Amino acid sequence: MMNMTAYGFLICSAVATAATVTGAVTGAMAAEDTQGQVLTVAFPKELETLNAYGTNTREGIVLSRHIWDGLLYRNPQNGEYEGNLATDWEWIDDITLEFTLREGVKFHNGEPFDADDVVFTFNYIADPANGVIPQRNVSWIKGAQKVSEYKVRLLLKEPFPAALEFLAGPLAVFPDEYTRTVGFEGMGRSPVGTGPYRLTGYDTGVQLVLSRNADYHPGSPKGKPSIETIVWRMIPEKNTQYAELLSGGVDWIWHVPADQAERFKGMKDLTVSNEMTMRIGYLGFDASDRYGPTPFDDIRVRKAVAHAINREGMVSALLKGKSVVVNSACFPSQFGCEQDVVSYDYDPDKARNLLAEAGYPDGFETSFAAYRERGYVEAMMADLANVGINASLDYLSYPALRKKLENGEVPFLFMTYASYSINDVSAITGNFFDGGVNDYARDPKVIEWLEIGDTVTDPERRRENYSLALKRIAEQVYWLPLFSYNAYYVYTDKLAFTPTADEIPRFFSASWK
Repeated sequence: MMNMTAYGFLICSAVATAATVTGAVTGAMAAEDTQGQVLTVAFPKELETLNAYGTNTREGIVLSRHIWDGLLYRNPQNGEYEGNLATDWEWIDDITLEFTLREGVKFHNGEPFDADDVVFTFNYIADPANGVIPQRNVSWIKGAQKVSEYKVRLLLKEPFPAALEFLAGPLAVFPDEYTRTVGFEGMGRSPVGTGPYRLTGYDTGVQLVLSRNADYHPGSPKGKPSIETIVWRMIPEKNTQYAELLSGGVDWIWHVPADQAERFKGMKDLTVSNEMTMRIGYLGFDASDRYGPTPFDDIRVRKAVAHAINREGMVSALLKGKSVVVNSACFPSQFGCEQDVVSYDYDPDKARNLLAEAGYPDGFETSFAAYRERGYVEAMMADLANVGINASLDYLSYPALRKKLENGEVPFLFMTYASYSINDVSAITGNFFDGGVNDYARDPKVIEWLEIGDTVTDPERRRENYSLALKRIAEQVYWLPLFSYNAYYVYTDKLAFTPTADEIPRFFSASWK
């Protein structure tokens, strides 16, 4: 069984070091915080850029929802689409959406919001040369046309039934005049949006400060924020986060390992919450020789790996909470996520037999790339070693691993994906199996089925084609889906905060008790 002490840091260590990790700025913020004006939160990763279209990290997604608005908003409680920068919308035909825009909205710099901003934004992100990350979010957009000052038409390349889901999620609207002046690189340093918070301070790699947008438009479904200032600190080390939480240097942390969350539950003045997320973990194999010939070319080897990994054991011992084993290459709640696919039970003997049949009776060595949860990775490496597969860990930053992945330089990897919180299979499966830079299967049948599922408007035809694709992905073990993630949040009990399954902390909806 897995040694739990290998995963996470001891809270007693955090207590011992708490006095040494608070700074003057944070101390001042904490003093103000007692008056209910400042919320200080900690995130582990430094932001690559503050531009909503320049990153696909979870931190970047969370930040973008606070600085920018989209045309639509999906209510996290009931899943309904609500108007944000748009008040009304209708399909003119299968490839044309018309939006009536909200009047009286201003960007943080005072620039009025109108159709020109929407047209500029969507025409810019629709051009692949402009390098939106990830391209999957915008590849269906042909462009936009201005109808009048407060009416626009969004043009699609082909029917894309998940369009509203994307428009209610990652597709932020930028101010055209400001963006033309500073460029998208400038937007990455000094972002300007219409959102509930505006950036008022940024110390690269250390912290940023978000101040409540006093002129936030009253019609927004996000609501007018209660908390005046959010100090967003970038603290990569978990033990330092714990120390800051216990000393009052921060009020909120997340993605706390399950064993540590259990320890926090016994402490006064803290709240511990757990919620499922749309993120799934998976093992990916080079089954199409992008990296070059490897043992993973053989389906028997891929099946051996599938039988070697104790997924149930990892969920029970490491993830805990609301996590479950996942067998299909999508999150179960997503539209079209077929669950009736072949699954692989934990059976080391079967794994060894499959390796022997494939010509590897003594196993083999392989590089194994990953970027997060070293404890999970080490547990899987131990399972693989148990059947003779000796993996050497290539542990990289997320941007570095993403670059190697896109360049075809990874034979075997552990990654996660949260679909940008889009509740539709088109947001995940097609991103990795459409023949593009992330596809290591390059299966023509899968590509064809996904293209149909992503573009036809008939829901039953979509489900039918997604089912065919997901069944084949499972049968061929192009991926080994592992488990869904859950998130443990730990925060001061003076904070009213509600986590949601889309893994987007909505600080604009939080308040002080």
